[in-house]
Amino acid sequence: MSDSKVAVLRTKPETVLDDYQKLCELAGLRDALDPSATTILKDNISWHLMYPGSNTTPWQLEGTIMALKEQGFEDLVDVHNKTVVTICDLGDKYNKFGPVLAKHGVPTKHNFNPDDMTWIEYKPKARMAVLDQIFPDGIYLPDYFFAKNIVHLPTAKTHSYTVTTGALKNAFGGLLNVNRHMTHTWIHDTIVDLLAIQKEIHTGLFCTMDGTTAGSGPGPRTLIPHRKDVILASADQVAIDAVSAQMMGFDPMGIEYIAHATERGLGQGDPRKIEILGDEDAAAERWGFTVGVNLGTGTGMLLWRSPLKIFQKLLFQTPIVKMFIWASETYHDKFWYPRNGVPVVEKWKRESPWGKLFEEYPESLEDVDPTCRQEPFA
Repeated sequence: MSDSKVAVLRTKPETVLDDYQKLCELAGLRDALDPSATTILKDNISWHLMYPGSNTTPWQLEGTIMALKEQGFEDLVDVHNKTVVTICDLGDKYNKFGPVLAKHGVPTKHNFNPDDMTWIEYKPKARMAVLDQIFPDGIYLPDYFFAKNIVHLPTAKTHSYTVTTGALKNAFGGLLNVNRHMTHTWIHDTIVDLLAIQKEIHTGLFCTMDGTTAGSGPGPRTLIPHRKDVILASADQVAIDAVSAQMMGFDPMGIEYIAHATERGLGQGDPRKIEILGDEDAAAERWGFTVGVNLGTGTGMLLWRSPLKIFQKLLFQTPIVKMFIWASETYHDKFWYPRNGVPVVEKWKRESPWGKLFEEYPESLEDVDPTCRQEPFA
């Protein structure tokens, strides 16, 4: 039997909360985490706007909370991260996290809020592949993350820069500050370095992944959503990314970050060495997803991975970077979403059972943090 196990279940809106609890028990939630430590719920807000397949779903968040509490983990905290193009509090609002967290008494912290946590220098014990070279003045992490469990909440989707994204990439937002864009040329080794760091600073790691609506194409935002009715969980962050990648139709060991993490002994990315628990037929599906680029990610690929990367310091480590931030916000929020995204969202809400379930969740009544930027359509 393999030491790396991934639980996979088919689900439906009527049973999804119960199914998440079964899923977490199958995947060994209790053994993966320290019951005496606080548990961070690291949600995934790839886009502050609601778009199917892009962000943690409210039933994923709620089902995972219920599973944790059922297993005796009561000290829970949800953590948002700040990026240069994502407004976390709007993501909380539009994706309906707030009412779920309030219902279950789970507080929220922000890794960029000095009242919640402080960024401190950390010297990893593991040899870094790239992080110490990208940040020669020191690797800084939020102090709140130390000596706590962490449960990642990604969705099953493609990513223009990393082929797929999941448990490993979810740490990218939590553990790196707003200068994380400086790592994009070396993104695969960056997220593997972060996994090595996570294993040093956390008391336990776990992941639930929502594939009720999965995303193909130019992710992690402008995706093509597909109804897949599956959920996954594992204590092995590499294994769950590998299984989801294979279900999407990719060779996991052909994806750099999965192969590198496996080579460094940080998890198992070879599907032949991963034990599937639950619904083996669901895990055997191959969805035929493809990776695409849009105007924003295509520009990023040119600037980070073509010969133009010689201009990175000028473009991304000076005030010029603000031009790219503005361009990304304008393209995604003001152009692509109203023209292309809104019709997809409305059709999903009308026709998909998962869209209908999303509509059943209450709207957030909490005010948006005034320190965040204005509403995207203001």
